[in-house]
Amino acid sequence: MGGTLRMGQVYRYASGKDQTAPELGGYPNFHYVTHSPGMKRALLERGINGMAKVSAPDGVRRPAVFIRSSPWKAGTEQTPWHDVFDLNNGHVRYFGDHKAGMTVAPGTTTGNATLLDAFAGHQGRTPEDRATAAPLLLFRSVPRNGQPKGHVEFCGVGVIERAERLVQWGGREHTTFVNYVYDIAVLDLTAENEEVRWEWIEARRGEGVSDAASLDLAPKAWREWVKHGHSALPRLRRRVARAKVSKVRDQRPEPGSAEYADLELIYKYFDGRKHDFEALASTVAARVLRGSGYSYVEGWLTRRSGDGGADFVGRIDLGSGLAGTSLVVLGQAKCVKLDSLVSAEQIARVVARLRRGWIGVYVTTGAYSEPAQAEMIEDQYPVVLVNGRDLLRELRGMARDDHGGNLTSCIEHILASEDTVVTNRRPEEILLE
Repeated sequence: MGGTLRMGQVYRYASGKDQTAPELGGYPNFHYVTHSPGMKRALLERGINGMAKVSAPDGVRRPAVFIRSSPWKAGTEQTPWHDVFDLNNGHVRYFGDHKAGMTVAPGTTTGNATLLDAFAGHQGRTPEDRATAAPLLLFRSVPRNGQPKGHVEFCGVGVIERAERLVQWGGREHTTFVNYVYDIAVLDLTAENEEVRWEWIEARRGEGVSDAASLDLAPKAWREWVKHGHSALPRLRRRVARAKVSKVRDQRPEPGSAEYADLELIYKYFDGRKHDFEALASTVAARVLRGSGYSYVEGWLTRRSGDGGADFVGRIDLGSGLAGTSLVVLGQAKCVKLDSLVSAEQIARVVARLRRGWIGVYVTTGAYSEPAQAEMIEDQYPVVLVNGRDLLRELRGMARDDHGGNLTSCIEHILASEDTVVTNRRPEEILLE
């Protein structure tokens, strides 16, 4: 039985193809990890390596297609193209194997024929069709010990989203030629700790193993794709930004806890008192930003109507004198029920108001949906998110420091402050103060 292939792990791919040594030269041995007793070796001798098809109980299937990109060849006469491996966003753009000077049709070269066959399977309309489709196992050559060959990095499991013909320029004669390029979605392997069990591929190689039985060994994202098809790819695609996304449950106090009761008190206090909550949010935003080491100046609250996506205005000062600058801060405040979620569209409303060099702050008693956070991170929105748990933590800190721990007294003190002014001034005027 083989082992596991791990995202980002570099494997030794030695020419001797020894399957007995777990490690070679300090790296896991590719041929050991992919060893299946009684079966032919898994190979990466070419850019596109299709395993031999097998006759399974459900029909003929190809167990897998191994893709290897060799960045050190990119731009040469032999390989004029540049493959794109954007693993953080789950996208690979991979060029086929038709080259300048070839007289055969572009789709008939060994590699292109293999990938076009896989693409047809990936376009399957039913779960049964997609269960037969061949997964793409992605690798790229990486240099080690001054040598460009002999080591490969595992880059995940892919599904072909699109295949297109295009005209390229290259070869010794510097002529144009037609080739295929494939857009591949790299699937999320979070549920498997970024690992793929080789026994899944081994099962797909077994002639007596049904598609359903092999599917039980597949990564969760592959199983979901088989079930739902390409419509599910946006949520199944690998996104490194998700590592920064907070679970909804982590943004709320535990129901029944003292913290939950305090946050419920805050919500009830401000329910129906929108402008008062904006004053509270402005104060909390100031405390959060100052706690991060910024020099923050509170500005004003906007008028009750026509705020256009901003409830309060502030300013961050960076440096001093000629070596300093200031940033406008636009704040949004939402007092909502504790089980409410702020959507990506609501955050985008604040972002739409931001000009170059401005940042946003969103303060709520609720939580931010995971898709909203992922979109914000992936699109690099300059917005600070303060959820219900963060809001309570800051208010409790203020209450402990100045009001003997009395949360209500702290809130009343904030609202009684004369520092917060309500006006309809333009946000950029904060830079003139």
